[in-house]
Amino acid sequence: MGYKYLFAAFCLWAVIVPLLPTSSHGLVRIGLKKRRLDVWSINAARTARQEGFLKYGTKGLNMHSGGEDMVPLKNYLDAQYYGEVGIGSPPQQFTVIFDTGSSNLWVPSAKCFFSIACYFHSKYKASRSSTYKKNGKTCDINYGSGSVAGFLSQDNVEVGNLIVKDQVFIEATREGSLSFVLAKFDGILGLGFQEISVGNVTPVWYNMMQQGLVDDDVFSFWLNRDPDAKEGGEIVFGGIDERHFKGKHVYVPVTQKGYWQFNMGDILIANQSTGVCSGGCAAIVDSGTSLLAGPTSVVTEINHAIGAEGVVSTECKEVVTQYGDLIWDLLIAGVKPDKVCSQIGLCIFNGTRHVSPGIKTVVDKANEKSGDDVVCTACELTVIWVQNQLKQTRTKDRVLNYVTQLCESIPSPMGESVVDCDNIAYMPDLTFTIGEKPFTLTPEQYVLKTGDGINTICISGFMAFDMPPPRGPLWILGDVFMGVYHTVFDFGNLELGFAEAA
Repeated sequence: MGYKYLFAAFCLWAVIVPLLPTSSHGLVRIGLKKRRLDVWSINAARTARQEGFLKYGTKGLNMHSGGEDMVPLKNYLDAQYYGEVGIGSPPQQFTVIFDTGSSNLWVPSAKCFFSIACYFHSKYKASRSSTYKKNGKTCDINYGSGSVAGFLSQDNVEVGNLIVKDQVFIEATREGSLSFVLAKFDGILGLGFQEISVGNVTPVWYNMMQQGLVDDDVFSFWLNRDPDAKEGGEIVFGGIDERHFKGKHVYVPVTQKGYWQFNMGDILIANQSTGVCSGGCAAIVDSGTSLLAGPTSVVTEINHAIGAEGVVSTECKEVVTQYGDLIWDLLIAGVKPDKVCSQIGLCIFNGTRHVSPGIKTVVDKANEKSGDDVVCTACELTVIWVQNQLKQTRTKDRVLNYVTQLCESIPSPMGESVVDCDNIAYMPDLTFTIGEKPFTLTPEQYVLKTGDGINTICISGFMAFDMPPPRGPLWILGDVFMGVYHTVFDFGNLELGFAEAA
């Protein structure tokens, strides 16, 4: 008789278990629905990109229970991944970008009256929380596409099933850009180092560790690049989910705390070196950036190789036509590349960088301050390209003809370049060298698609971003890269790990 009851109990258990929330190896999973894109969403994304909104905003790089917990992420237009957190007691729910390129937590405040963006998103109401503590210190964060201003407050923050107590965060009272109006998230939860935290506020991740909420000082990202999949991705706090990657991770040390920065090696287009990072380049992994950002010289070569349409630079072609032969001769004669443009007279050294003598850009005339001059920049790009081609022992005519073609592929500043969707199968692979290992992106992985059928638009996953020495040149590996390679952020050992995503 007892066996019958035991068998009945087993059958009941077998029926009920699949209905319960999944949990294994201490990981807690929260299922999130994915919103299907429509025409309005695509148009909104286009408008946002025209404002430089390539993620939630391209950030300016100015310093101004235990176990593992998993927070699923949503995928919006292959460009925004966001999840839910709760703030206060009882928790008020917000969707946030989990951003490794910043360090503060902010959400819109109920006291935000004069920013349109606040009326389209959830707002924090301090009066409804029994654990709220007043701080009141004012602060602001500047992004490439706008800024956020507000004041500090303190309350409990719920991330998955973890409750971080007495977390200081920003109540935003001003969101200064149309980008935030169009955003599908309410705020940002920064996962960078405290060194770049505005107001030196202790980041949420630091408090998770200090309050003993995670077993290991590690968090990891898995981003699902399939826009039709239910699950946008997952971030695991306190460990790694082995189902999210294949093989073993390649680890590299963090070289500078602030952003998750490391040294990257050469970048190859169809197995051919671009030459720019052959001696090493600084790079950061940024989950808050949609695309891959790098020096204009390399991005232009990439866009040319994949047939991307950028801004046609008349000045660039003019430099090649008038000074191409001279640039070639000077490089052959052994003149250092960074001295060529000044010897020609197109750039002068002002003590910090090369600028054009006596020529101001339209922006300079409007602001009455010095800045990058088009002609000088065009010359510097030409030198880089010619120097790289010289290493491949090609003839002068062939090299200058190739450089002229590159001029036509210079990407729009802070904007995207469109590619022909029908040519994706014929585009080259792109390879990044990390820890002396190749990490390759296929065209299907670095080209973003929006829309359906005849309305499909294909966008290059690369954008131009120039940071001057000594910190530059700098690459930003955003969601395009992280979607292909599972990424581990090891705070305890100060290193980053990359493995093929599953």
